[in-house]
Amino acid sequence: MMAASPEIRMRADARRNRDQILAAAREMFAAQGSDVPLEEIARTAGVGVGTLYRRFPDRESLIRAVAKESLAQVLQDARAASAEEPTGWDALERLIAKSHQLQVSFQLAWSSSRVREILQVDPEIGEIRNTLMAEIAQMVKNAQTEGTMRPDIGAGDMAVLFVLILRQSPAMDALGTFAAERTVAIMLDGLRARSNGELPGHPITMEELRWPGIAKD
Repeated sequence: MMAASPEIRMRADARRNRDQILAAAREMFAAQGSDVPLEEIARTAGVGVGTLYRRFPDRESLIRAVAKESLAQVLQDARAASAEEPTGWDALERLIAKSHQLQVSFQLAWSSSRVREILQVDPEIGEIRNTLMAEIAQMVKNAQTEGTMRPDIGAGDMAVLFVLILRQSPAMDALGTFAAERTVAIMLDGLRARSNGELPGHPITMEELRWPGIAKD
């Protein structure tokens, strides 16, 4: 078997370095916020600072890359859930409970006003997020048509719930995944159609929201 050429090996190394940087940045942004020193990200990724800056010349480019990758993975997860689960409710439950990238995306988008500005103006991120929210809106509609979700819920309500539930707090950190799973279960139970309580106001639509990770520009 012929050995790979130096050029092919260099391309493979470059892809591996990029993947390692994005993986480290994704986890560190979620845990510490988007202001984490780039040197720490490079160290966690196992690459030199120069390598990081060659791939991502500034913090904004790294933030955009992490956001695009995370949102694209959530969209892939949502489509898989819709295609593989028997009901709209099952698809929505699977996406909320199982998608780690969903949590990363929401935490990054709400980490600072500067990050929100960066994500707001990126057209590729806008396209991915709008496609994702259309997928989630269809899950909600399917679940309501099936009679498993209460009818007075809008896609915007789901987006707000994502923000409230998936953002970590010190208490959540201390209790770990147990608290997160329990909170998600409580949220999902409150969305079921069997609830008789009335909600104030009206179902929130996506058009009423102005958030870079979930609403249209």
